[in-house]
Amino acid sequence: MSDTIQFSELGLPADVLTSITELGYEQPSPIQARAIPMLLEGRDILGQAQTGTGKTAAFALPNLAQVDTRSKSIQVLVLTPTRELAVQVAEAYQRYARHLKGFRVLPIYGGQSMQLQLRELKRGVHVVVGTPGRIIDHLGRGTLKLGELKTAVLDEADEMLNMGFLDDVEKILSHLPEKRQIALFSATMPQQIERVAKTYLKNPEHIEIAGSKKRNENIEQSLWVLKNERKREALVQVLEAEEYDASIIFVRTRLAAEELTIHLNARGYRCSALQGDMAQKQRETAINALRKGSLDVLIATDVAARGLDVERISLVINYDIPYDVEAYVHRIGRTGRAGRQGKAVLFATPRERRMQQAIERHLSVKLTKYDLPTRDEVEQRRIAELITDVKKELESKDLERYKKIAESLLEEMDVSGEEVLAAVLRSQRDGRPLLFDAMPTEQFEQREPREPRDSKPIQAVPEGYKRFRLNVGKSHGAQPKNIVGAIANEANMDANHIGRIDLFDYYTLVDLPDGMPKEVEAILKKARVAGRMLELRVWEDRPRSGKPRRDGKRDGRRSDSKGRGRGNDQRPPRRKSQ
Repeated sequence: MSDTIQFSELGLPADVLTSITELGYEQPSPIQARAIPMLLEGRDILGQAQTGTGKTAAFALPNLAQVDTRSKSIQVLVLTPTRELAVQVAEAYQRYARHLKGFRVLPIYGGQSMQLQLRELKRGVHVVVGTPGRIIDHLGRGTLKLGELKTAVLDEADEMLNMGFLDDVEKILSHLPEKRQIALFSATMPQQIERVAKTYLKNPEHIEIAGSKKRNENIEQSLWVLKNERKREALVQVLEAEEYDASIIFVRTRLAAEELTIHLNARGYRCSALQGDMAQKQRETAINALRKGSLDVLIATDVAARGLDVERISLVINYDIPYDVEAYVHRIGRTGRAGRQGKAVLFATPRERRMQQAIERHLSVKLTKYDLPTRDEVEQRRIAELITDVKKELESKDLERYKKIAESLLEEMDVSGEEVLAAVLRSQRDGRPLLFDAMPTEQFEQREPREPRDSKPIQAVPEGYKRFRLNVGKSHGAQPKNIVGAIANEANMDANHIGRIDLFDYYTLVDLPDGMPKEVEAILKKARVAGRMLELRVWEDRPRSGKPRRDGKRDGRRSDSKGRGRGNDQRPPRRKSQ
């Protein structure tokens, strides 16, 4: 269907069509071609499609067709599992509505100023995109009024289930008016999601896009497990070893982008940083330079790279592992465009193996071990590049000035022409040697597999983690999944980075990454679980060594860890949503 149909045939209004045409949209993807007409008819839909298949436009475009900008009431509510996705979806609505006069969209998530959200809601917005926890908070305050809501969208419902948000989602759905439309999108359909669909959707149209997991089949994906302090060295080795037209390197922070840009420029690479706080003109200059070939490498954060589409990019390097699998999908999607072959390399420290495994599960792929070429292979490739460059220069025939320099060199130096040429080659490589004195041919040593967790007693806080106390426990109705969901959402932290959780009657202990920014701790102090503020603080009340107390007794307080002692095993226990 989507191979021949055009957006103009789907029934979208002229102002929305103008926007997507300006954005470069041509033909709808399969999920768009099937979902848009159904939503325009007012039908409920159950869409099964992976990230990267165009599902945001599949629900946002028909939503915009139904929005009445003369009203200041909330007409569309979109629930997302993470604040990054909430921001991304809100930005998509804004782009699609560029010709919809008076349109307003508001992302709502933890960590953002509550006063800002209250002020914007009071002014009036047409679309709210938010995470379940913060939406529940506003519903409790009475500041989110859904009486005139037309459509609710559940985006990545299975991820909300995995993060422990399903109870909150159902609570939100129970607040919707009787007459409304619901669109539920999920990559997978576990029983809990099917139950929600049966309970809240009315005769939904089930749309399943088959084969969506194969969308990255033209991208060769590989993995390099290494220590954090070796990553810079490894990055240079990959850039030296790979043949690529252009490359994009993903990092987590603006500072990392700036530092790596300096590092690579000093080694002769034509590169630039791409950051979220860049002026639009600077951003466009950098992207156009990459597109035209005057730049070969961009170092970017996830926010800065959104919407980046440069066909020259044939190599993506995930220098910092992303916080979630959706970000990984979007990152590697910068290559392998328009049917071209691409390559993606993921750097992961031993402590980040769980995130790597989550990526593999999500994409149903096994990341192959990255194999560095030998020194001889890299040298031969460089020599071939040099020969090609020299041939081009000889064909240009614009060498008269250089011939005079060559003649002068030969006259002044009592050496052969071959020796002069060799010296020139050695000195004129822009900081990148043609030949290497040495180059590692093996990967850095990886960790041995862990012992089974059942063989380890509960011991000290794992290296790289710090233990915190939360002011909520079993007696308040808290469960591990609630703790995970609150921390992951409010702190913008991947659930895989949350360590051991011990639930007691009146409080909870949780291991979180050491060095967590103070502003994140401040956010988590005010976050809520089971209606209680977490009041997070560092746990110092119990010996960190796990040894007996001075009175000869061990700490006898019972926890809800269900025998999941792991000692120095940093993996969080598996948590099942009920």
